[in-house]
Amino acid sequence: MKKIILLVVAISLSFTACKSEKKTDSDNNKTESNALYSIEKAENDIVFTAYKFTEKTPVKGQFRQVNITSGGKGNTIKEAINNTEFSIPVSSIFTKNSSRDYKIQKFFFGVMKNTKLLSGKLTIENDSIGAALINMNGISEKVPFSYTIANNTFVMSAKMDVTNWNALNALASLNKVCEALHTGSDGISKTWSDVALNITTKF
Repeated sequence: MKKIILLVVAISLSFTACKSEKKTDSDNNKTESNALYSIEKAENDIVFTAYKFTEKTPVKGQFRQVNITSGGKGNTIKEAINNTEFSIPVSSIFTKNSSRDYKIQKFFFGVMKNTKLLSGKLTIENDSIGAALINMNGISEKVPFSYTIANNTFVMSAKMDVTNWNALNALASLNKVCEALHTGSDGISKTWSDVALNITTKF
């Protein structure tokens, strides 16, 4: 009799545990779907600034598409940004010059290894800084960034050097095809390896 009672109790506890676990999963999904902030639904502006000539003249451009592959939602802006994983098609580059766009895609990104997409992950460290893990040319490197949040808008700034992704060959390839256009008043053709990033997300 005691064995039967113990068996009934064990089965009851087993069903209770399963029911509790399912409720937790359901609650997590509900919280995610009802999140106040979603990067996918926000207005995302991804601007980069490259440089040419010895005097380091800026050349601005942007990526018009970003895909959120994981995360990107939260009940606060920091929560939505933190641990977000993304991918950016290099084909979405836009510099207001179609010839330049083509050259960057073919002679810079096209020279790299498997770089049809720029992918990565954003991590918030405190109230003013974070880091972006960026995958490019088969290499993953962290890029520190500073950020502000005001009026439901997240603004981040960062600087990256493409040499950290072993992209000197790609840079030389781009500079060669743009040699005349990148030659300054000193007669030197120069394409700099550092790039500034400015990302604005309006929720």
